[in-house]
Amino acid sequence: MKFRILTILFIVFTYNSCRNDIGISSKYITQRVVIVVVDGPRYQETWNYKNRSFISNRNELSKEGVLFTNFKNTGITLTNPGHTSIVTGVNQNINNAGAQLPDQPSIFQYYLKEKGLPNSACQIIASKDKLAVLSNCLNLTYKNKFMPEYNCGISGLNSGYREDKETFKVALQTLANKHPNLVLIQFKEPDASGHANDWRGYVNGIQKTDEYIGLIWKYLQEDSYYFGKTSLFVTNDHGRHDDNVSNGFVNHGDNCNGCRHIELLAIGPDFSKGKVISNSYNQTDLASTIGTILGFKSYYSQGKTIQELLK
Repeated sequence: MKFRILTILFIVFTYNSCRNDIGISSKYITQRVVIVVVDGPRYQETWNYKNRSFISNRNELSKEGVLFTNFKNTGITLTNPGHTSIVTGVNQNINNAGAQLPDQPSIFQYYLKEKGLPNSACQIIASKDKLAVLSNCLNLTYKNKFMPEYNCGISGLNSGYREDKETFKVALQTLANKHPNLVLIQFKEPDASGHANDWRGYVNGIQKTDEYIGLIWKYLQEDSYYFGKTSLFVTNDHGRHDDNVSNGFVNHGDNCNGCRHIELLAIGPDFSKGKVISNSYNQTDLASTIGTILGFKSYYSQGKTIQELLK
């Protein structure tokens, strides 16, 4: 009789261990993660600007979370490479026009594979159409599998950029209607105005995206699906040239501090409030950190879990 009971317990344990919907256990409160990427502001116009007057919403939100003052892009300081580093944890010299898939899987693919959830549980929402490539990869274990849904540009890859106000609208609609668990939202400003050598538009882009971030956080606090169990990360794909480098704020893409020094603000139930971290971290650390929080492993990530972020 004792042998039969042990045998049954072994079978049950083995069955449960092989089920697709049994994931790595997580000790954290966070069940959903939203990443907002503000494309291409310099740190000197965001957190280092006098009174942080261009990012008043983020400055206020920093009282509720953790601000990183030494966060970097350590790869290629362009849009697609920067986003690839964020979602895969791998610095890759990927084509910046959207003509190449990332080599390795993203946090979205890891999450969907580990949790056995439908594609709609993960969303990529971007003003730039070329970021649709983040939904897939070349790794044969993951290629064309476990792919998140995406809504990028006017109507997907090679359709052209759309305005941030439309991306913001789509983001709120997607959060309300689909209730995804892992989301990346990308705004093209202030990068677009910077490239146009439009200083006023550049500053306005910083302020407007800051307004969107405040409203996104407000929504996450008002929706019962997200309230109390959602972490928000606000970061950039890259910065811009320092004033004494090339054509200054108009462009980016080299190793100068202006291009490499970017922001990271993290708010959530597993993080301290009003904390400032000055130790050095980089984009590749986000994939590992988010995996730790949500209970999946980013197998190919070059980064590390940011332990001092977590309570």
